[in-house]
Amino acid sequence: MKHKLPFLLSFLFLNFFHFPATSQTSYELNAGWKCQSIAKVKENGHAISKATYSTATWQPAVVPGTVLTTQLANQQIPDPFYGMNNQRIPDIYTTGRDYYTYWFAKDFQEAPPQKNEQVWLHLRGVNYSCDVFLNGQKLNDKTHEGMFLRQSYNITQHLAKDGKNRLALVVFPPDPVGNPNGGQGGDGTIAKNVTHQYVAGWDWIQPIRDRNTGIWDKVTIEKTQLINVKNPHIITLVPGKRKPEGTQAPATVKVSAELENSTDKKVTGVLQYTLDRKTVSQKVTLPAKATQLVRLKDLVLQNPKLWWPNTYGAQPLYHLQLRFLVNGKTVSDEETVQVGIREIQREWNVHTRSMQVLVNGQKIFLKGANWIISDAMLRFSPARYDAELRFHRDMNLNLMRVWGGALVERPEFFEACDKYGLLVIQDFWITGDANGKWVDPMKKDDQWTRRKYPDDHHLFLTSAADQVKMIRNHPSLAMWCGGNEITPPKDLLTALEDSILPSLDGTRWFIPYSNADSMSFNSIGGGGDGPYTIQPISQFWAYRTWPFNSEVGSVGVGDMESLQRFLPKENLIAPQYLGPNSKPTEKVDSVWHYHNYTGVGYEQHLLPYGAPTSIEDFARKAQLVNYDQYRGLMEGFSSHMWDWYTGTIIWKTQNPWTSMRGQLYDYYLDPNAGLYGLRNGSAPLHIMFDPVDSMVLAVNNSFEIKRDMMLVATAYDMAGKSTSLGQVIVEIGASTSKKYFPLKGSLRKLAKDKGVFLSLRLLNLEKNCISSNFYWLADAKGTYSGLQELTNAPLQVAAKQSAKSKIEVTLSNPAGQPVAFFNRISVVHSLTGQRLLPAFYSDNYVSILPGEKQTITVEYTTIAGAPLPSITVEGWNVPKQTYLVK
Repeated sequence: MKHKLPFLLSFLFLNFFHFPATSQTSYELNAGWKCQSIAKVKENGHAISKATYSTATWQPAVVPGTVLTTQLANQQIPDPFYGMNNQRIPDIYTTGRDYYTYWFAKDFQEAPPQKNEQVWLHLRGVNYSCDVFLNGQKLNDKTHEGMFLRQSYNITQHLAKDGKNRLALVVFPPDPVGNPNGGQGGDGTIAKNVTHQYVAGWDWIQPIRDRNTGIWDKVTIEKTQLINVKNPHIITLVPGKRKPEGTQAPATVKVSAELENSTDKKVTGVLQYTLDRKTVSQKVTLPAKATQLVRLKDLVLQNPKLWWPNTYGAQPLYHLQLRFLVNGKTVSDEETVQVGIREIQREWNVHTRSMQVLVNGQKIFLKGANWIISDAMLRFSPARYDAELRFHRDMNLNLMRVWGGALVERPEFFEACDKYGLLVIQDFWITGDANGKWVDPMKKDDQWTRRKYPDDHHLFLTSAADQVKMIRNHPSLAMWCGGNEITPPKDLLTALEDSILPSLDGTRWFIPYSNADSMSFNSIGGGGDGPYTIQPISQFWAYRTWPFNSEVGSVGVGDMESLQRFLPKENLIAPQYLGPNSKPTEKVDSVWHYHNYTGVGYEQHLLPYGAPTSIEDFARKAQLVNYDQYRGLMEGFSSHMWDWYTGTIIWKTQNPWTSMRGQLYDYYLDPNAGLYGLRNGSAPLHIMFDPVDSMVLAVNNSFEIKRDMMLVATAYDMAGKSTSLGQVIVEIGASTSKKYFPLKGSLRKLAKDKGVFLSLRLLNLEKNCISSNFYWLADAKGTYSGLQELTNAPLQVAAKQSAKSKIEVTLSNPAGQPVAFFNRISVVHSLTGQRLLPAFYSDNYVSILPGEKQTITVEYTTIAGAPLPSITVEGWNVPKQTYLVK
């Protein structure tokens, strides 16, 4: 193990590579790359990087991307996300590292620099090691290592005189690559590297065969003048206890940046920034060949527009422009940073014995999601990030935890979180599974050896400091976490906690590990992390888990269209429940197993709805379970807000490949019913039903008392006949939950024979509904016998285009009819009938009461040249129909 500590503060501040936020002149090298296996290349980098070397026989390469994404683009491998295709792709553990070691080359135009101009090459991520060549010259003195360490090279003196340049990199895989033996992180040795661990396999993904070797993140050319502005750092302070509306007391903005003078003469100038039409300046003299940290005078911002977490307020962002002017006149370099004015604090809740988070002085009940990564093969895009984080915003969540077996998420991820008001806990690259928390027969090394991973501690700390600089300006970034379910080794933990984070950030809470006692004292009530499977709904209400549970969740198999995207026709076979005394209890198709079907699955939870008769019936009934599970999860936690809990984080909400384990939308961005159940259960003002004591409750996740509301409870039988269960005037305090009245006897009597529907509504003084909830309750035997006999409802559907890429769908159920139950709306291509993805629905899987109607808004991505889409509607007792959009 390489130890090069202590970690010098001057090194932390001045010598890390940087990547610009938005520079004066920059462009990305993201097309026209070519590559070749190292086995087919005899020449060295000096020769390959010369324009005279022919790459005519090389293949097109995907950059940013990996060897596997390039092979897939060139049709050399099958889609590893479909069926059992991943088993047909050679694994690097078997082939050896050379098989996935590749040369990458890119020709680009860049004229020789003009007077005082400096040209920079930035590599934001290479996995795992590389040598870099430009025009016959090697740029790095020694081989670069580390997936999470950016590279920056001044290439001013290396550019070709004719402006025709060639960049060449040889990229080597991690070493060791790890044995994908079925364990979490395989045999664990992938964690000896400073890289992501899931690529050797986990219980929600199969191994990534090349371990994501490649130039996986952006390659950029930046041009400056004499001085390069690097790593700006913006801190905002919002004293006192604030509210989202009204005139605000002042906030303070602190700005600093590193200035690099790569020339051989000293340079004098002015560093300045502009924010909200106010400018702060400071004169600076920079010695030759030096980098200097400069802190500017604080700016007191009057009446600031404050940034708030989702559902608590808006997310305004300011543009801060930071520039250096040589001699106070000529712009040498500039960076633009999006700034959210907010301050994040924390305090210990002595009642729950867990930490609670405050934003702008107000405590926030944290409703979170565990996030793995957008795409297991690192095929990132701002559009995909935006869509996925929008789903989380739409679920009324306010927190994302980036899991430690993956990566420090990209700036584009944080930009979407900034936009949608999603706080972020960012883990570093440690997990209990691979890093020695448990004795594990699947691991190559013993527990004590694994506790020392990774091998190169200096590289880990250098990478951590670099990544902190990359994302620290985002208002959404709220907390750092040492690792998943385990701390990093002691020397790493000490450096992070006592040196790196205080020096380079200094404003955020550092959690030693994801379920640390300092986050949540985990002996209360005997609960624990998880569980991770389907549970009785009463469990969420009555069983006390950890007071800030970092991982608790359920399941999330998609509907039939989702399953068809990655399961071959012959494997579209529903699991069969064999009974509680059988071992195993379910008979499950092998391809389902390969795609991580939970094993403790749906079948026994579907039986109360009637045994599935087909795969279509299985998928349809699974959505009822999905909706009920995730609504119940968040309702149960919210009902004990500030009493048992200060927050919870769902494990997990999304999958970066075609897994069936824990997801609210599939890899193709198609939601299942769980998304809308969670959206309902997480609503900031919410009326709900406790299945344990049959109480009706309300929860208010705002900073204001809610008054002048009427709570109305109504039951509906299977024929649509209604029975009033009571009503009461409601007043509920800020950030609290409150019980109102029980429905025990009357509801049990109505549900006894066939089950019953329960409608809960909050009405304002104008009798407009401001919160609603709709439950389906079982009969006295615990079955949904009435649903199995429910007659069809003549649902009427009208769809019209209300704006570009926006459709309004109105569902109407005539009076005297049964409830039109659990209707899925989909926007589809008018010719192919395929769903348009991603699409965003104001609600879905909705039930329409007799004599009522509901309008759903759909936003979708327009396809150039495609006709106006159609709408399909299909419900439990509503046959599938397609409707033209007017």
